[in-house]
This record gives sequence, structure tokens and C-alpha cells, in this order.
Amino acid sequence: MNRSRKLQSVCEPAGGGDDAKVSAVSECGVAPAVKEVNLLGLERAGLEAFFAALGERPFRAAQVLQWIHQRGVTDFAAMTDLNKPLRARLAGSCVVRAPEPVSEQASADGTRKWLLRLDDGNAVETVFIPEPDRATLCISSQVGCSLNCSFCSTARQGFNRNLTTAEIVGQVWTARHRLAQLDPPRTITNVVLMGMGEPLLNFSNVVPALCLLVEDLAYGLSKRRVTLSTAGLVPMIDALREACDVSLAVSLHAPDDALREELVPLNRKYPIAELLDACRRYVAGRAHRRVTFEYVMLEGVNDSEAHARRLARLLRDMPAKVNLIPFNPFPDTAYRRSAARSIDAFRLVLLAAGLVTVTRTTRGGDIDAACGQLVGRVRDRTRRSRRVGEPAVECNP
Repeated sequence: MNRSRKLQSVCEPAGGGDDAKVSAVSECGVAPAVKEVNLLGLERAGLEAFFAALGERPFRAAQVLQWIHQRGVTDFAAMTDLNKPLRARLAGSCVVRAPEPVSEQASADGTRKWLLRLDDGNAVETVFIPEPDRATLCISSQVGCSLNCSFCSTARQGFNRNLTTAEIVGQVWTARHRLAQLDPPRTITNVVLMGMGEPLLNFSNVVPALCLLVEDLAYGLSKRRVTLSTAGLVPMIDALREACDVSLAVSLHAPDDALREELVPLNRKYPIAELLDACRRYVAGRAHRRVTFEYVMLEGVNDSEAHARRLARLLRDMPAKVNLIPFNPFPDTAYRRSAARSIDAFRLVLLAAGLVTVTRTTRGGDIDAACGQLVGRVRDRTRRSRRVGEPAVECNP
């Protein structure tokens, strides 16, 4: 199987009868040997393959997608347009199970953060950020993170495992349900994979989740309203373009390799020139598409006007938008947030060079929900949390 076809099979069943269809289900994160299949984690092609393996018609997938994702129904007995024998069969072998909210915090600015417990006792954080013209949900893709970016609180927690597709989509499912209970109810207009973890290191589970987010029978979001943020895994950026080309954000944070290697160690493997080439390929042939470059503002580290001029030269031929992110502190960090005047001066240099540049407003700082502050509860397998002096986390169900 060539690379293109292999990537395509993540969200499309291969031909070749029932065995191939069952294989397509397992590629979306469900092992055939598992007794209970969590249907929350199957996108449309995966559900069609699942029902075909049961001898059912493909239209059953459309019905179940709407019940689960649009109506929020988890009880198969309530799915009344399915025949009773099928409902009984699903109840005996399947579940619809999302991560369980352990706590919910509301910020003075309207931001909400949930700590969501997973089946194994780990927990991840999900954040809802309301604004006048949009309402964004920031979701996690891994339990912890393995990349060890020096300015990120999540990195200090170490790493445990990838989230399943059901656990990724389940964050959206849970937040949607909780927000609908508010007075007045709130809706989600945008989803960003900017929470805990590096999404492209969990490609096989993230892509089906993206498929569900843009699926008309599920969440129906435009690809422009779903953004995946990466530290810069070049081969997987190319793979994402083929599989599900949602909006792309890149954690850049420096205008040269030497500085970026200090802040983002992944740069030693995929230096800036290779990363930018991958970004150009990602938007090539896509009208009106551009890459968002995230740049955390660290006092005395990367925030001078000289840094801004180098960044402007670096991005001068790139369809780009720059997000300047005031650093959000966490305990025992050596970094400090750049002064407002330094951020403004930096932004003006980029604007004068013709780059679309905005300074991100810090939201949810009073509940540690701002960018770079998410920690969850991670049973660290890397021992990184102990090396940096963080207490070991016990996550009791």
C-alpha cells in the first residue's frame, strides 16, 4: 500500500469485503477484540464499516451519528428509528461513553475549564472561551506531552499516553452538553486542538476526530473553524493535508534555529526551513488559506524589535497570520511575560512588514486556563515531572 492510500484509509474503509471493513474500524482506534465498542469514536466511514460487518445497511451510520453527536443520546433504546433487534444488539456490544467531568471552573471573563477523568484514572483539561463573535473550545489530544517545550506547563507533567478518538471527540460532546444547560445556553462555533499534547503524534486517533468535527451529520463545523496546532512534525503536516486539511497553526516562538531549539527541542529534528516548506505545501492550491504562527512573548528572550524584524523576513513570502501570545506564568518557571509596550512594538514591526498580526487576549488566567497553563492529572511515564520537582500525581477514580 502506498503512503497516500495508507493515510486515506484512516478515514475511508478499504475495499475487499467484510474483513477489510472490520479492519477500517480498527484503524479508527477500535480494536476488534474489544468487547464493548465505543461508538463515540467512530466517524462516518468507520461506522458504515461497523454496521456492514453486522450485516446492516450503511444508512444506519447516518442515523447513529445524529443520535450521538447532534442529539446527545447515549441510550440505544432511545434511538427509535433503529429496529428493536438492532437496538438490543448494540446495547449488548457497544457503548457511547465520554470522559467524565470531575470539576468545572468558571473564570470572571466567562471562560470555563473542565477536568475530565478518563477510564484509566488519568485526566485532561478542556477549555471553553466565549468571545463576542465566536465561542471556541480548546481540546487535548494526549495525556501530558512528550515534546518538553520549555515555556509550557503541560510539558512539566510528563507524558502517559495518546487519547483515543472517543476521548478526543468526547471533550466536545461533554462540553456541548454542559454548555446547553447554561442560562442562556451557549454553543461552540470553533474547535482548536491546542490543549494538552502534540496532536500530530497521535495522528491515527486525531484524524477520525477531525472527520467527526467537520461531518455534517455530527458537529458540522467548517474546516476553517477547526484548527490543529503543532510544534512542527514536518512529515505529519504533509500527511494531514492529505487526510483532513483543517486550519493549521504552528508553534514557532523564535525567528532562528538556535533560539527555537532552546524553546522547542523538536526544532533539532525539523529546523525552521523544513517546517516553513511544509507549511507552504499545506496551503498550496487552497485559495484564501494561510497558516497561523504562534509566538509566545518572553521577556528578554524573543521579544526585541530585532527579533521581530528577523521574523518578518522569515515569513515575508508565506501566506501567514501571526498570533502574539503574552506568556502565562506557572509555578517555578524561569520565564516572565513581555511588557505590554514590548509586545506592541513587536506587533508594529510585523504590521509594517505587511504581516497580519494580532495579540491574543489572555483568557481564563484566574483559573489556570490560559495558553500554556493546562496540566490535567498525568500519571507520568517519562519521570519528567519528578526531574523538575513536580509532585507525583495520584488520580483516584
